[in-house]
This record gives sequence, C-alpha cells and structure tokens, in this order.
Amino acid sequence: MDDFALLRLQIEWGADDALDTDPVDRLSAAARPVQAPMVRPIQAVAPEPSRGSPAERAMAAAAQANSMDELKAAILGFDGCALRDTAGHAVFLEGDPESGLLLIGEAPGADEDRTGRVFAGREGDLLDNMLASIGLAREHMLLGHLIPWRPPGGRLPTAGEVAICLPFLHRAIALTRPTRVVLLGLQTANTLLPATARRRRAAPAWVDCAPPATVPALALPALALPGLALPALALPGLTALLKNPLERRDAWAGLRLLRRTLDAT
Repeated sequence: MDDFALLRLQIEWGADDALDTDPVDRLSAAARPVQAPMVRPIQAVAPEPSRGSPAERAMAAAAQANSMDELKAAILGFDGCALRDTAGHAVFLEGDPESGLLLIGEAPGADEDRTGRVFAGREGDLLDNMLASIGLAREHMLLGHLIPWRPPGGRLPTAGEVAICLPFLHRAIALTRPTRVVLLGLQTANTLLPATARRRRAAPAWVDCAPPATVPALALPALALPGLALPALALPGLTALLKNPLERRDAWAGLRLLRRTLDAT
C-alpha cells in the first residue's frame, strides 16, 4: 500500500491526530510545572512637558519675532492651527510697514489662498478702485488680513481659530507701530475693537483701538502695547460691498473721512 492509500485508510478509521515516531510519556510532561513567561517590569516614562495651548504657542512664537521677516517665518512654521493644513498659501502682510497706515481685512478668500497675495481677485480690484478714488494706492500703506489662512469653503473663521492667529497680527502691529488703522468687515471690527466701540454709528468715525494680549496669563511684554491707542476706522467688508451695493454709501463716507484725516495730519 502506498503512502496516499495508507493516509486515506487512516482517515476512514477516524484518525484525526498525527503521532510521533517515538513514544512520548505525556503523563510525565503534564506533571512538570509550567513556568510562567518572564515579564519585564514596565519602566515608567516621564511625560513630555506640555507645550501649551495653540494660542499660547502662537503668542510665544510671535513674541520671538523681532522683525517682519522673522514674523513671517514664525507664521510659516507654526503648526498649531488646523487652517494651515487646508489652506493653499499663508497670506502675510504686504505694503509699506513705515507708512503709518494699516488696513486689515477679514479672512483671506479663494483668490488670496490661491496666490498668497493680500486682497487679490475681484475684492482686490474693488479695493484698488476705492483707494484710487481718494488718491491712495496699496503700495503706500500696509495691508493684511485678520488671520493668515483661508477657512475651508470660505466660511467665517471660528472664535477659536481667530484667537490662535491673533497674536501674529498683534505682533505685526507692535513691530510696525501704525498711527491709524482701517478695519474692513464686521468680524474684523468685532475682533479688534472694544465692546464699547462696536455700536452702529450714523456715520463712520474714528474710535480708539488698543489690541490686548490674547493670553494675558503668559505675561509676554513683547506683545503688549502699553499706552498705544490706535485710532481705528471701521468700514464694510469687501465681500459685503460686492454683494450689497447699498453698503457702498457708508464705505464712501468712510473713505472721505480717511482722506480728510490724512490731509489734516
């Protein structure tokens, strides 16, 4: 009988276990105590020191910047805001940092995100025309956005996202020391103006804007702006002006006020 026929016969007889060639004393093997496997003691690993909240990390990174170039590098290297992972480009401030005039818009839009430039596309063209109507150009001022990254889908940034990004804008203000600031958009005004200055006015007017430190507990004096009261002028946002032409009346009144103020000073 060949091996295959023998194997078939054993299966038909009910053999379901392979036997060793040599006999094994299984009773003796069962009587031996089973040694437990050696378990190495778990060594306690010291927890890594906390790096702080994203807002605290942003304040620390911004405080270390002593120039606009260093501030830009700090923004590009900051990984504490999820908007960085979904945005195409970080949009940094552009223009003349020594002009004394700072213009801050809302969050970057699709055109800014695609090009990395401040106030690009249709909104940029509208802003250029608005400035030209009072004899100004963007090259003669400093322009930026409330936050450096565009939220997904063009939605409004959340309060948490703004709080994380705000130290970089505060640091830019501390480095450039503008004498006047123009705020475009409702969210920009609500973020940077004190509560007492947010009420609706019959006509545009200058109000004092003193940007506070975002996380006072850190006590970083480099971000504080002691005694600095910036005259701020709140105007409708560019997106609102494109969607609602009736808003342009208030914008034009604000632009004329800006022109008169610059001529007087």
